[in-house]
Amino acid sequence: MRLTSAQTDRAAGVLLGQAIGDALGVPYEFGSAPLVPGHAELIGGGLGGFAPGEWSDDTAMAACIARVSATGADLTGDDALAAVAQGFVEWIDDDPADVGMQIGAILRDVATLPHDASAAVLARMRQLSDAAAAQDKAGNGALMRTGVVGLVALDDRERTARAAAAVAALTHADSRCVDSCVLWSEAVRVAVIERRLDVRAGLDLLPEERRGQWETWIDEAETWTPSQFAPNGYTVTAFQAAWAAIHATAGSREAYGADHVEDALQTAIAIGDDTDTVAAIAGALLGARYGVSGLPTDRARRVHGWPHLRGRDLVGLALATATREQGAWPQRKTMRTGFNRPLAVPHPADSGVLLGTEANLDQVADPRATAVVSLSRVGTADIAAAASATGKHVEVWLVDSDSPDGNADLAWTLRDAARTVRRLREEGETVLLHCVAAFHRTPSVALAYARLIGVDADTAARDIEAVLGRRIGGRLWETARTMPL
Repeated sequence: MRLTSAQTDRAAGVLLGQAIGDALGVPYEFGSAPLVPGHAELIGGGLGGFAPGEWSDDTAMAACIARVSATGADLTGDDALAAVAQGFVEWIDDDPADVGMQIGAILRDVATLPHDASAAVLARMRQLSDAAAAQDKAGNGALMRTGVVGLVALDDRERTARAAAAVAALTHADSRCVDSCVLWSEAVRVAVIERRLDVRAGLDLLPEERRGQWETWIDEAETWTPSQFAPNGYTVTAFQAAWAAIHATAGSREAYGADHVEDALQTAIAIGDDTDTVAAIAGALLGARYGVSGLPTDRARRVHGWPHLRGRDLVGLALATATREQGAWPQRKTMRTGFNRPLAVPHPADSGVLLGTEANLDQVADPRATAVVSLSRVGTADIAAAASATGKHVEVWLVDSDSPDGNADLAWTLRDAARTVRRLREEGETVLLHCVAAFHRTPSVALAYARLIGVDADTAARDIEAVLGRRIGGRLWETARTMPL
């Protein structure tokens, strides 16, 4: 199906939302680090000695799935499932720092087979998964990676359910594991297409005899306090913990906007126990609901992990899965039009922020910038040309549109972009703030930033118009001038 701009934003947020939740929960897994509830940060550590912002097995295994689904392969077929299985083996061969018990046992066994024998690998993995199910093992290791499966057939809920079940059963064939993945993947699909959070949407996709039990489990998640869902290594409790965190924090936030993401992730982590997994599960669904434009940019720029991926790579995998388009943004080499000249004028309220155009991405044109905030789409070569240090090139999903539907939560995105500029300045960076031509997006975020650092709106607006040499108007500009900070 052809996605709208808003649906594309939401599809792009699934893997990135998962990665943010995962990396945010890593430091606190099973009490690895003390946690003040509501103050989880990307500090690294955890059970595997992870780097700050590094995701764990949850997102690594999701990436294995996404690298296959991004090719357009049918995840209900043996060829695609064998490719996913081979990805899991590749990951375990790299000796990951943190692996769940059930997954570790299965993958280490399978890894002893010849890696080019894909059919044998798939058959053995299924055999071991069935054996684990026969022993009543129902861990959360399939649920933690299922979010991206919600993107494989956005116009076909039955096919989505079949794919979720097939991928889950590779390592977790127990019916509770399979059902949890069907429900969560369908919730992701619904969030992307319809912009709503509903884990009951897939109940009719389950065998009739199991629906009543899942209704009860979901009711518990919505009526008990989130802290009651620990321990949560069991797939049902992990499902309940993630949904409880989202549901308990929705309330006014559903109307207010994307701050719900941070509230829900902090609540998920505060539950304790398997913090990275519960937050990863929640993050995938939150990303599907609020999109890339509703995920905190300062966190998104920091996440990274196996296999040598960063946030924009996850966005690319998610979009390729959802749209089946190969070579589109963000995989394209360049997004520059070539029609604009370098600008890079100092922000009137802070000379350490340079207001520029796409032409300023070439560092040779202006070597002063040590960090970049891109408000328009950039390609892989554009990022390389800017030559910013890792984590210092930030991409903001901001649409240049006067339509009320052009941006999901325009004020939130403008505030978030301004806060990221401020954070980079606090880190000592000279920031190039740019879009295509510095007509709307660049001055609007510059105005939001000026207000954030204490300049009154009218003064900031007048001064920015003066340095850019033109009057500025439109929805983005007026929102930046009048929105609450």
